[in-house]
Amino acid sequence: MQKHIKMAAIASTVMTLAAVGGSQAQQPPPQFPDMTFFITSVGGPQGANYGGLEGADRHCQTLAAKAGAGGKTWRAYLSTQAVGGATAVNAKDRIGKGPWTNAKGVVIATSVADLHSPNNKISAETNVAETGRLIPSRLYTVNQHDILTGTQADGTAFPPDKDMTCGNWTKSGEGNAMLGHADRMGLRDDDASKSWNASHPSRACDAASLVATGGAGLLYCFAAN
Repeated sequence: MQKHIKMAAIASTVMTLAAVGGSQAQQPPPQFPDMTFFITSVGGPQGANYGGLEGADRHCQTLAAKAGAGGKTWRAYLSTQAVGGATAVNAKDRIGKGPWTNAKGVVIATSVADLHSPNNKISAETNVAETGRLIPSRLYTVNQHDILTGTQADGTAFPPDKDMTCGNWTKSGEGNAMLGHADRMGLRDDDASKSWNASHPSRACDAASLVATGGAGLLYCFAAN
């Protein structure tokens, strides 16, 4: 009798743990419906190759939807260059007018001009993903402060003479893309090294090369409406 009681107790405990585990597994991701700015929690599967601006925007939109903010139109902060017959696109012209607020309720910038001024609030403390977690800065062992932008400091596209956008976001091998330092930290004590959108070019366009300098192929995403 005691053996049967013990077996029943064990079975009951196992079922309870399984139910708790299942409950935890089914927990929905944190929801931030008022968020209008985030850094992607993950990069794309092919390094800097997002399939162009459309694919990068889709990545932002998909992640925003999971966080309860999919009712807005999301745009990746990326520029493209006038190469191969393409028309140059300025990152600053495609992200709306602002203001932009992160998942924690911090206003990152009030306008496009404010975003591209020293007054913006992009920093190691405010760089939050759509999940609500902090993007690790240079101070962490796993460092992801390099963000893809392909953009000059004023938010405009580079001239077409040198690839700074990994082939307008279609290359995942050789090439280069301008990166920004989301944590506003640099190896040198100058504005360029600490720039949030134009710090230094990537080594190449593949995922491994982006990780090697302290990145993960992440994007800045802004709600354009």
